[in-house]
Amino acid sequence: MPASKGSRSSSKKAKKGGGSNVFDMFTQKQVAEFKEGFQVMDRDRDGIISKDDLRGVFDEIGRIVADKDLEDMIADAPGPINFTTLLHMFASRSSGESDDDDVVAKSFRAFEKEPGQIDSEQFRTMLMAFGDKFTPAEVDDAFEQMELDEDTGIIDADALIAMLCAGSGKEEEEPAA
Repeated sequence: MPASKGSRSSSKKAKKGGGSNVFDMFTQKQVAEFKEGFQVMDRDRDGIISKDDLRGVFDEIGRIVADKDLEDMIADAPGPINFTTLLHMFASRSSGESDDDDVVAKSFRAFEKEPGQIDSEQFRTMLMAFGDKFTPAEVDDAFEQMELDEDTGIIDADALIAMLCAGSGKEEEEPAA
């Protein structure tokens, strides 16, 4: 994968040894996006994300958060949350990508009525009622990407999981017992 001109020498200098530098774990674009996000969260511009900073962010997006939840978020860090600490936190959470695919697969499998089959109307209701609620238009957009049998209203769960998970390209065409 070619590097962009002018960025190669500075981004590759420290890349030696076992990857101990957290900045080497992300692309320059990712680091820049994390930095931008950090600056949005650091409301008082002191270089540290505090409980008050987090409250301000949640207030801005209209979410009510209990003090205990904010304290728990801050307690996830090993110390004050400066930009480097935040990057370490992202790195530690993203190190198990195969586990993440397993979680995604298990989440969709929980909606199956029969192996490989998700009832589209029940799934539509769940998407609009729980978690980050989808609008009817968002559900329609998502359903356009899924293999859906119009006659039965069944979503092909195996195809959906394969589409969403990088490691799901394995053959699942074996007959069920």
